[in-house]
Amino acid sequence: MNRILRSRAVAALTSPHGVDRYLEQLNPMWAAHEVRARVVSIHREVDVAGHPAVATLTLQPTSTWQGHRAGQHVQVGVEVDGARRTTRVFSISSPESRTGDRFTITLRANPDAPERQGVSRFLVERARPGQMLHLSQAAGEFVLPDHVPEHLLMISGGSGITPVMSMLRTLQRRTHRGRVTFLHYAQSPEHQIFAAELDDIRRSGHGIDVHLLHPELGDPNLSPAFLERLVPGYREVPTWACGPAPMVEAVRAAYDGSDALRVEYFKPPLTRSDGATGAGGGDVAFERSGVSGENTGATLLEQAEALGLKPEYGCRMGICFSCTSRKTEGTVRNVLTGVESSLPGEDIQICVNAPVGDCAVEL
Repeated sequence: MNRILRSRAVAALTSPHGVDRYLEQLNPMWAAHEVRARVVSIHREVDVAGHPAVATLTLQPTSTWQGHRAGQHVQVGVEVDGARRTTRVFSISSPESRTGDRFTITLRANPDAPERQGVSRFLVERARPGQMLHLSQAAGEFVLPDHVPEHLLMISGGSGITPVMSMLRTLQRRTHRGRVTFLHYAQSPEHQIFAAELDDIRRSGHGIDVHLLHPELGDPNLSPAFLERLVPGYREVPTWACGPAPMVEAVRAAYDGSDALRVEYFKPPLTRSDGATGAGGGDVAFERSGVSGENTGATLLEQAEALGLKPEYGCRMGICFSCTSRKTEGTVRNVLTGVESSLPGEDIQICVNAPVGDCAVEL
């Protein structure tokens, strides 16, 4: 049946809307190409007064879901209050999945998002079981390797725990017989995501060494000396680190260029107080829209929005590639890595690239 629904003949008969538009009207869980999911349950992980809540959503995807590798993310789209569908990227927190398997995402309600655009706020505060969501297939290279090393070190901070938790749960499911050192920083014990589960893991042992740290209570910050005491020879131990930019930058500095380190930023680095991340001066041209303006040094996405454009984007942190556009002229600086590129006709992520001087983009 799926082969028939995906055939060119059916596509021609259902043009211009496509077969999925008709299947969705009959049953939201029927799909030939698109991926959708029904919210099965919502569990509050953290709910501290005065702070954004964190919740885990269990999702039942359509049969078109191809599964995920531990550490990957998914784009989630939802119509909030009848507005145009808004999409954001969230890491998957459950163990690796296969075609059609249920999976979970764990997210913090973003207090800075406008009410009508706040996907995370909507999902944490207002979504209910039965809510239908639109999904992409899982993506991302921040994953466990096919051949898992004997000893792994995982470092996370805040909501950056979600992809490494997927890895940890996957290793448990596989009954990994090696050693795992799991190091997580949270604002306080009350802000700890997955607290009960991690406490059970810490108590049970089985080769997993869990360290839950809270710098506000005097626990040590990341430093080469601290990491060396925790894991002697840590620079040679395969390491996965995910969290806010300051934490990831501290890890990078501690590893001093070691090939053992793999990182993913949970948030892009903070911009300067004037909003600049590149080098101001010159002009930025958005060729397809016929709009241009003075280069402020902010990211290309921010500059486009300031000029009234509405580029497509997902995560705003360089993970999902939804905002990829073609740069035709000029130099850009990646605000995550600091790397500059002047190649003509290259595809760049406008959410994490800022122009250095004159720049032109096909947007």
